[in-house]
Amino acid sequence: MPALLIVIFYFALIRPQQQKAKQHAALLKAVKAGDRIITTSGIVGVVLSVKEKTLSVRSADAKFEITKSAVAEISERTAETSES
Repeated sequence: MPALLIVIFYFALIRPQQQKAKQHAALLKAVKAGDRIITTSGIVGVVLSVKEKTLSVRSADAKFEITKSAVAEISERTAETSES
């Protein structure tokens, strides 16, 4: 019975969380300059440059640097990456 409970927890909780983490890691590797992103705090901006752990982002009249982990999604790709 305890083994069955562990298997259920694995498929219901642990495995989906691991898959989501892999998808987010792939998303962060795919961020390029010119992409329009949305951060976890809701800021929408355009990526100006990509560094190892940070991104330079322009949103409206402000330019700031954020960590890559703060990117929630890429809302619009640059024309170069969407054609290939």
